[in-house]
Amino acid sequence: MPHAIRIHANGGPEVLRWEDVAVGDPGPGEARVRHTAVGVNYIDTYHRSGLYKLPLPSGLGAEAAGIVEAVGSGVEWVKPGDRVAYCGGPLGAYSEARLIPADRLVKLPEGISERVAATLMLKGLTVQYLFRQTYKLKAGDTILFHAAAGGVGLIACQWARALGVTMIGTVGSDEKAALATANGCTHTIVYTRENFVERVKALTGGKGVPVVYDGIGKDTFPASLDCLSPRGLWVSFGNASGAVPPVDIMLLAQKGSLYATRPTLFTHTAKRDDLTAMAAEMFDLVRTGKIVSEPRQSFALKDAAGAHIALESRGTTGATVLLP
Repeated sequence: MPHAIRIHANGGPEVLRWEDVAVGDPGPGEARVRHTAVGVNYIDTYHRSGLYKLPLPSGLGAEAAGIVEAVGSGVEWVKPGDRVAYCGGPLGAYSEARLIPADRLVKLPEGISERVAATLMLKGLTVQYLFRQTYKLKAGDTILFHAAAGGVGLIACQWARALGVTMIGTVGSDEKAALATANGCTHTIVYTRENFVERVKALTGGKGVPVVYDGIGKDTFPASLDCLSPRGLWVSFGNASGAVPPVDIMLLAQKGSLYATRPTLFTHTAKRDDLTAMAAEMFDLVRTGKIVSEPRQSFALKDAAGAHIALESRGTTGATVLLP
């Protein structure tokens, strides 16, 4: 019988349980996938802790890659033996095998390994919608991106370089600064010893930037707003340090007629056509060498708690995967 990580109560990494699970045959519109690599993302810790509420008990994880074992009726876009990856759909990626709605599956092109795909589907597609849809970047733009050496951040560094965008990135150490720079970040700010608002203003001649991409949350708010030029856009897409407190909307007026948005990947990929188009653009950048996204840390699937401890202690760089 296959195994999966499940939670029966919210809390720290200690609530993650390694359990036997029954995986039956796929029903209409479903596929059964045997996982070969599972992505670890900050949203997984929100689900585990209860920041994002789930009915319990529950599986965990929204991103994985593997091999299709069987498909149900009505499924024509994948078949047994196909290499696939996904993000979204019902939680449960922390598993050796599972059933999933087949319209969430994307076939992997030649040259894209399953381990690489497991680092890209959530994090890479997040960068796609942030850079290509939420605020459509163009060559010559200057942006601020928090956590530039993280899983999303390193992909953002490379994508910004491919677009000809000047990226200012915050990081927690000199080692992370070097890593972000090597991946294409133009300027790094070590936030543990530098005031990132002052540095952004210095780097932009006092003008600020038109857009701030903020996946940190509480610790970078409201200072992120002070980095924006008038009518700039604050994009809050994560809460790595905790949730942003309630905002008085007048603050946006006082700081320069600012805009604010809280987008999600799952809204952007809700339609299959959008999902496949976004993935195709991302995979093209990988196949042409403009984005390299190998896992920088790996853990056994049954040691998912260790992966969460490393992630929440900010002891990781780039992407982390679980290996069944």
